Order: sequence, then C-alpha cells, then structure tokens
Amino acid sequence: MTHRGLIGAVLYAKDLGRLAQFYAEVAGIELQVIEKGFAVLGTKPSQFVIVRIPKRIADQISIEAPPEVREETPIKPVFAVEDIARARARAAALGGAVDAASREWEFEGEAVCDGHDPEGNVFQLRTSR
Repeated sequence: MTHRGLIGAVLYAKDLGRLAQFYAEVAGIELQVIEKGFAVLGTKPSQFVIVRIPKRIADQISIEAPPEVREETPIKPVFAVEDIARARARAAALGGAVDAASREWEFEGEAVCDGHDPEGNVFQLRTSR
C-alpha cells in the first residue's frame, strides 16, 4: 500500500542518544530502534527519525547549556501528547524546555505550547482540552 502525504520527519542531532531519549519521554513516542547513526521513534506510517550528524561536522558545533534556541529554523515538528504539564516537567529534567503554561494557546480546539530540545531545536506540543 502506498501512503500519500507526510509520513514522518527527520532531525539531525549531535547527541543521538540524548535526543532519542528526550523525544521518547517528552513526546511519548516509542523508540523503535537505535543504531550507531540513527534512531527511529513511532510506528509506520508516521515516524520521527533522528540522524547522528557526522563527527567531522558535529565537532564544529557547540551546544551551550542551556542551549541557544534555534527560533529562526523554518520548520517545527508537532507532537500530540496527553498532558503538556507532564511533558514540560520531563523536558526540563532532560535538558530541554517547554514554555510556561501562561504561553499556551488554543489552535483548532487543542491546547498548544512550544518548546525546545537539549540542542535548541524548536518543537510544538498539542493536546485535547
């Protein structure tokens, strides 16, 4: 069967293991496989793939603590979660952040909030009210 439309997203990471754990726990996506160069989260037809940046390039990238948020990136993955507050707590514990509850808004009947991972990549969480 051929699927049409968006079936996933790919994110490049300096620290593959850290980001795989982060998204598995914060977005509640099951880690399917983790290899030397990539991790697959979620199940077909919708998967989130994290690819390790090659060492020669990764060595030139510095991740600050806290990370510099990459707000000018023109794409933002969106994850459905059961509870934004719980995701907010997990993100903070794992080196990322989800914006404060006061910065949540409503979109198409769902609560929405942005955040960033430990490498500064911006993402969005949504949940039914």
